[in-house]
Amino acid sequence: MTLWNGSFPFYPGANARFPFNTTRAVIVSVFLSFLATFIIILPGIRGRGRLFWFLRMVTGLFVGAVVLTIQFTRDWETGWVTANTSYKSFSRVLVNADIGLHIGLAGVNVTLVGNPVNQVNETINYNEHFDWSFDRDYDHSYSEGLEKGLPSPILYVAEKFTTQSPCSMHRQYRISGHYASLTLWMAFCTWLISILLFSMPILLYGGYMLLLTGALMLFSLLFFFTARNTPKCPIQFGPAPLETDYGGSFWLTLATGLLCLLLGLGVIILNSVQPEKLKLVFNLDEQKGEEEVWHKSHLPTQPSSSRQGVLMVSLDELCEVTATQL
Repeated sequence: MTLWNGSFPFYPGANARFPFNTTRAVIVSVFLSFLATFIIILPGIRGRGRLFWFLRMVTGLFVGAVVLTIQFTRDWETGWVTANTSYKSFSRVLVNADIGLHIGLAGVNVTLVGNPVNQVNETINYNEHFDWSFDRDYDHSYSEGLEKGLPSPILYVAEKFTTQSPCSMHRQYRISGHYASLTLWMAFCTWLISILLFSMPILLYGGYMLLLTGALMLFSLLFFFTARNTPKCPIQFGPAPLETDYGGSFWLTLATGLLCLLLGLGVIILNSVQPEKLKLVFNLDEQKGEEEVWHKSHLPTQPSSSRQGVLMVSLDELCEVTATQL
């Protein structure tokens, strides 16, 4: 008999990965609900402005959903490596697994998937998140991982981002992530203001707010870019290094920011060069024409015949006519 009956302590079993991000799912569901509502309303829009109205709604919802969702995504920077590595501490047993590193604005996600998944009588399918947001302590999350007895590859990668690590990657990514997140919240506010201004409608200032939204999104990329291009410690699994590159959230933010810049510039240029076409895009000419038709339909085109045939009779003459009839 050996200590712990031949099993290593603090390894109760594998924590399987959740199939999707719940926060992202909630945000996407809310915006899809708005989109479904606008599609239901669409048949009630008259005239050729129906297409322009639908495009404005879809573009506005897309920008808002992207700005809000990328706050909580964990794939701003991603990397994968396949290696033969030890699975548990104090054990010489090697497993073949895919090790993934996903860096977001609020923390680090480390993924471990075995090839095959079932090895050494266990299911190797982990996805652990280590948070460094304002109200969380990364070192505490890492200590909890040590207490749970997470696999060695996950702890090895997570240790690179601790405050005690000589790599100093925690300070770089944490500060850059906080500034990028703050800039994106400002972009979300300017997006809301642009939607209100376009609805009022104050088109020129709505274009300015949309332009500012795109600029703030690009500034958030600049903050994250500074952390990405600083010297970092290598993450090595034998001869195979774990290298990272920009992830889907980074490129989605870049594309959406450029789209906002183009749309904002387009509104400003059309407002100064051809304002009539801009009003046509926002259905202002058609609304004005409908109001004029409505007013004209309720105004008399010529004086009423009843008013033309009015006979003015004095009170004395009316009394004489009445007495004669009697």
